[in-house]
Amino acid sequence: MRMLQKFLSSFVLLLVVAASATGALAQQQKRLAFVIGNAAYPSGALVTPANDAGLIAQTLQAAGFDVVGARDVDQESLRGALRDFLGKVSAAGPDAVVFVYLAGQGVQFEGENYFLPVDAQIANPADVPLQAMRLSDVTKSLAGLPTKVNIVVLDAARPNAFPQMNQPLAGGLALVDPDPNMLIAFNAAPGTVAPEGKGPYGAYAQALAEMMREGGLPLSDVFDRTRLRVNEVTQGAEVPWNASKISAPFVFFDRAPDAPAPKVSEAESQANRTRQIRDFDAHDAYVAALDRDTLRGYEDFVGAYPHDPMAKRVRAIIAARREAITWRETWLRDTPEAYWSYLRRYPHGPHAWDARRRLEHFEAALEPPEDFTVYAYDVPPPPEEEIVYVDRPVLYFDDPDFDFDPPPPVAVIFLPPPPPDFV
Repeated sequence: MRMLQKFLSSFVLLLVVAASATGALAQQQKRLAFVIGNAAYPSGALVTPANDAGLIAQTLQAAGFDVVGARDVDQESLRGALRDFLGKVSAAGPDAVVFVYLAGQGVQFEGENYFLPVDAQIANPADVPLQAMRLSDVTKSLAGLPTKVNIVVLDAARPNAFPQMNQPLAGGLALVDPDPNMLIAFNAAPGTVAPEGKGPYGAYAQALAEMMREGGLPLSDVFDRTRLRVNEVTQGAEVPWNASKISAPFVFFDRAPDAPAPKVSEAESQANRTRQIRDFDAHDAYVAALDRDTLRGYEDFVGAYPHDPMAKRVRAIIAARREAITWRETWLRDTPEAYWSYLRRYPHGPHAWDARRRLEHFEAALEPPEDFTVYAYDVPPPPEEEIVYVDRPVLYFDDPDFDFDPPPPVAVIFLPPPPPDFV
């Protein structure tokens, strides 16, 4: 506790505002949250993370969470505060619900995601593990504790402002697999970066807070609707991602007894999610594919509507997801054969330098022997028209080089309009 007290006294605490009671469910659970907003990076200050963290902290406290939060923290304070927080989680018992939200600058390096404290000095890729906090250290620590629900949100997929490197880092964040009882979410799809907002809040934090406040909304719907809202307000420039292995039911707020009936019933929503993509018109098919956020769903859209204005954008989404899956399998296998196989598919891809760094680690040749066996990935090789999107270290969904059409408005059958009081 001494470390935590020192931490809290050394930095400006995020302001949190109490709201209405959250119901019997929240009172039965021990709800704990750890919220960080880092913006004052020497390499370039970010506009929205401090405000974003404050908004999420307000929402969580209103939902009954005991929130520990701070802004612009250095590495020593960040690690010390996290240790203290994990101690609180350990003491909370098996029914605890944990929410970790990290807003700021994130990077990936050799298959791992890292969150940067404000004093991180990154001159070359090898500095990342030494200067930043590895996300898997957070998730594995939580997975080892007897909690009921763990939610880890990394709002940190942003363009980096590091010096130009001759062996560049892959852009965005790396695809990961959550542990049991855990949901992991990024503000932008693996391998892509979100544009930095002009403020006062980022599109992702604002959409997430909106959906969290919807009474009775299941956890999976909170993040699916967040993805749709963010894609809508950013005109397709940002496509959030999440993966979950949470089976226990959880809502942030109970549904109020006098709340108006949903515009779309649960049965209708479920029916929309099981309909074939081709059974929607092109407008709604795009939104349905985005709502499901699966490689199969996106491929079904392109198969049904190959000449629709949205097809080029969806092919870029497919390209990023296919490459992310390919790299994830490569890194998990972690053999020279796997890295040669990746380079065979993506010789100039986002993770080409990561693959070459690992080959140097194994003291293996950069070029494979003639008789090596190519690794059989779970996804087929990219077609030629996809390579243009991932033949670079980072993909921006608002890249003017690709001349993407803006997405259509989201129909109410998928996403109700934002409530006036929230706006």
